[in-house]
Amino acid sequence: MATWLIKTEPDAYSYDDLIRDKREPWDGVTNPAAQMHMRAIKKGDEVLVYHTGKERRVAGLGKVVRGAYPDPDKPALLKSGEPKFVLFDVAPVKAAGEGCTLAAVKADGRFDDYALVRESRLSVMPVPAKLDKILRKMADL
Repeated sequence: MATWLIKTEPDAYSYDDLIRDKREPWDGVTNPAAQMHMRAIKKGDEVLVYHTGKERRVAGLGKVVRGAYPDPDKPALLKSGEPKFVLFDVAPVKAAGEGCTLAAVKADGRFDDYALVRESRLSVMPVPAKLDKILRKMADL
């Protein structure tokens, strides 16, 4: 089981919205690097839902209930024949505390090489196992 960090603008779709909806296809991602990560997401993986914008914090934990599948609204293919755009379905698990902010992550040298710090525009990224435990503790997950 892998853990991923997925970003969302809370004004567009927040962790509270995910709780309300109980399950949601994770869509709207077009960045090629983020899509590459999305193609690797499997049922049973977990996601740290990160709010961008004014909050800049991990807002909750989710579980992937359907792994990557082709986006029916964007049927383009890569040269390899794989779908260019994929979605995955996520369900809420637990809301986070307030402690796992971007400022706290940047202040902790263990995250210096992590994509959340280095590639601020990347909307889907893997969470290395050693950082996963730290992020969960910071977020009270």
